[in-house]
Amino acid sequence: MNLTIDIQQNEQRYYVKLTGEIDAYTAPELKNKFMNITEQSNPDITVDFTNVSYMDSTGLGVFIALLKSIKRTEGSLKFVGVSDRLKRLFDITGLTDILNLNSEIEGGVK
Repeated sequence: MNLTIDIQQNEQRYYVKLTGEIDAYTAPELKNKFMNITEQSNPDITVDFTNVSYMDSTGLGVFIALLKSIKRTEGSLKFVGVSDRLKRLFDITGLTDILNLNSEIEGGVK
């Protein structure tokens, strides 16, 4: 399966809508896109998981790397549209304690 990565930007705000599966095949491209964003100073990133049907441990690794990079650039990161299934994956790994997971979409970048 593929992963579609749609990035909307308004100044330092980024809205990243993901569609598909995040796995060993798709994770490298996703990581590269995120690392390009975190090269900016103080990026505010919202990742929309509404249309993500699957994620494995490789995907989790991408978001751990993203979180570390965000902290270095003093940006912010939040997730919206996280399904119960994906939330369980974050729960099991203990990442819900350090990530900002929301169940509702609060709006994108216009």
